[in-house]
Amino acid sequence: MQSSGDLAQAVEPGPRVVDGAVTWGFADPEHELAGVRLVQELGVPGDLLDFRRVPGGWALTLEALAVLRMEYRLELRAGSGERQELCDPANPLRAPGAFGEKSVLELPGYVPPDWLATTVDGTYDDLAFPAEELGGEIHVRVWTPANASGKLPMVVAHDGPEYDRLAQFTTFAAAKLPPLRVALVAPGDRNRWYSANPAYATAMATTVLPALAELTEGRPIGLGVSLGALAMMHLHRTHPDTFAGLFLQSGSFFTPELDPQERDFSGFAPVAAFVASLAEGARPIPVTITCGTVEENLANNRRLADVLRAQGYPVNLVEVPDAHNFVAWRDALDPALTELINAVLTRQ
Repeated sequence: MQSSGDLAQAVEPGPRVVDGAVTWGFADPEHELAGVRLVQELGVPGDLLDFRRVPGGWALTLEALAVLRMEYRLELRAGSGERQELCDPANPLRAPGAFGEKSVLELPGYVPPDWLATTVDGTYDDLAFPAEELGGEIHVRVWTPANASGKLPMVVAHDGPEYDRLAQFTTFAAAKLPPLRVALVAPGDRNRWYSANPAYATAMATTVLPALAELTEGRPIGLGVSLGALAMMHLHRTHPDTFAGLFLQSGSFFTPELDPQERDFSGFAPVAAFVASLAEGARPIPVTITCGTVEENLANNRRLADVLRAQGYPVNLVEVPDAHNFVAWRDALDPALTELINAVLTRQ
């Protein structure tokens, strides 16, 4: 990957793709800005992210991006040194996210899932469970497909309301999965609850999941993204009879050697200690892991897959050409989760 070349003509705002290279332009005909920088999560070296001045504004070219889509923002630097980060005003394509919208560039070969056009028909029930050890309640929204009743298989999803809103999970369930319920678990104090916290695992295993069992056929499948995936694995290992399978996306399985950049995270020590403990003791269940090819978490997710396989877990590791975001997690659902659920239902 390299940055190259000024534009020969007046700047053309927005991104354009030519022969595999992406060029961004930003109009600044009055020379009001001191700099423009690309803000991205693809692991592009920092010295390649500054736009260069060209006639009419600023431009940046990157070659050989190792993804099929990318989310980005632009950082504008005024002459005073003041910085402003914003979506690309010349690119109308946006993706929602936990920390606000980002501009999106879809590269040749990217195709969004066909199931996004599905009409979701079902009911939602909001439940709350006391969790004194956590200093509050665990809130769960349960989705039941239309015309379904009685006990059904269940997927329990960490960060559930956000995952449903940003990754359209119940739309996927309605379109691609056999009839099942989805328990969308709200995160509460996310960093504290999800960082291999024994109190959270106990509350889930002894209060929330037993109550949900009244609606569930067999054992549920646990789903989590990022730190929520780590919490699902922690819940499984501390209460091994809880789940029939796990679907873990871009899990935060931090280790000191692979993730030194995370040392300032408040939950790093308990997370790293738990990950180290995974080398011993297991009750294997089917596990699917998905992770973006340009993520910092890719190395620790690959290591987790190797550790689990060595302990007899059936593991499917799926690497997707994207980064750490909800659309990447959405796009990895089919066929990976469909196959996991079918395998689990066959075993139960």
